Amino acid sequence: MRLLNYSSPSSRRALSDFCQESAVPPEITQSVAAILADVRVRGDAAVVDYARKFDGVTIKPAGFRVRPASLAAAAKRLPAAEMKAMKAALANVKAFNRQGMPTNWTGTNAHGAEVGERHHPIRRVGLYVPGGEVPLVSTVLMTATLAKIAGCPEIAVFTPSDAKGKVADGLLAALHLIGITEVYRIGGVHAIGAMSYGTKTIPAVDKVFGPGNAYTCEAKRQVFGTVGVDSLPGPSEVMVIADDSARADFAAADLLAQAEHGSGREKIYLVGTSRAIIDAIQAEVARQLPTLGRNEKAARVLDVGFLGLQVASLDEAIEIANFVAPEHLELLVKPTAAKRLVRDITTAGAIMIGNLTPTALGDFTAGPSHVLPTGRAGRFFSGLRVADFLRRTSIIRYDQDSIQAGARVVAAFARMERLDAHGRSATIRVED
Repeated sequence: MRLLNYSSPSSRRALSDFCQESAVPPEITQSVAAILADVRVRGDAAVVDYARKFDGVTIKPAGFRVRPASLAAAAKRLPAAEMKAMKAALANVKAFNRQGMPTNWTGTNAHGAEVGERHHPIRRVGLYVPGGEVPLVSTVLMTATLAKIAGCPEIAVFTPSDAKGKVADGLLAALHLIGITEVYRIGGVHAIGAMSYGTKTIPAVDKVFGPGNAYTCEAKRQVFGTVGVDSLPGPSEVMVIADDSARADFAAADLLAQAEHGSGREKIYLVGTSRAIIDAIQAEVARQLPTLGRNEKAARVLDVGFLGLQVASLDEAIEIANFVAPEHLELLVKPTAAKRLVRDITTAGAIMIGNLTPTALGDFTAGPSHVLPTGRAGRFFSGLRVADFLRRTSIIRYDQDSIQAGARVVAAFARMERLDAHGRSATIRVED
């Protein structure tokens, strides 16, 4: 595990280098581009080929879509305790995200003209839900629920199946619970291509949502412009800022929780106010790691994706966090320090405060969507919200009184920009 003393002159460059290790390598960019181009040209046939190549499943276009009856059957098979937990999480997600529903408004500008905004749900959205070995049931709740609140007329969900063409019951049950009926057992880059370009079997969407690995995240970046994308949520990240009030065993458990995703591209940051707390947490990581079911994958992430940083002050911790823009940020610090960190750290995807708030609560049930920006994209992207499923239209209406003032301003700008027709289009309305 790498450890830096952030007060050292070379540490800032080392932190920057570490962050850049998550940059998409050229081989992924090229591979994704080739797959997308093939899906765009060959459509369903390309999807069939890539499903066989990458997922080991033989599937025909007629079998891409999961039958609605299969979703209902999965919900019946799901153990009662799991369905109860799912409903409890869904209640929190609904309650939180309804608060973010934008409202239409109208007002009057300085000219006396009517201005305002109207919000419309995006007509057709595509939601990507990672599946296969680790079916992210919670991602269904964290994406589809928001689309439903926004009122999107068409919601298509894409998730990979196992080699037998089966999608996990938990995923299907969650979709049924929310009321989603259009589900495709397709994952990976070819799923992003199919929903973006459309095929004979799969109608194209208007915007793509959801997290994924480095390949699907890069695919979203490449299809942007053909369709909209929510953000670039790739392999998981967590940063823990800990002082001497932190529970070392809690901090270690939270670091391992993100490491167990296991792709090898996750980023795990530990920022400590002393070497003693960093050593204590590292010792706990070593103690807990062998007890995990996915310990080999987690160990690989820690080998290549862990960075410890010792800071001399909260100012340094704030500087680190704002530079990294971590997907998940845990503040295991005294209450007075937490208050300042929450105020001054402005780029984190989600902030968990205190020893009793693990990132996993945000992942599964607290309420905010766990679809969050990674790879320093938090500097300009926010976590997924209902507004992302809506588009905004501005409304402007002038009348005989307000056009008088407006035309004078338009005429001045038209002269400055040498756009005579622009000026004339306003002044012609007041000449009489």
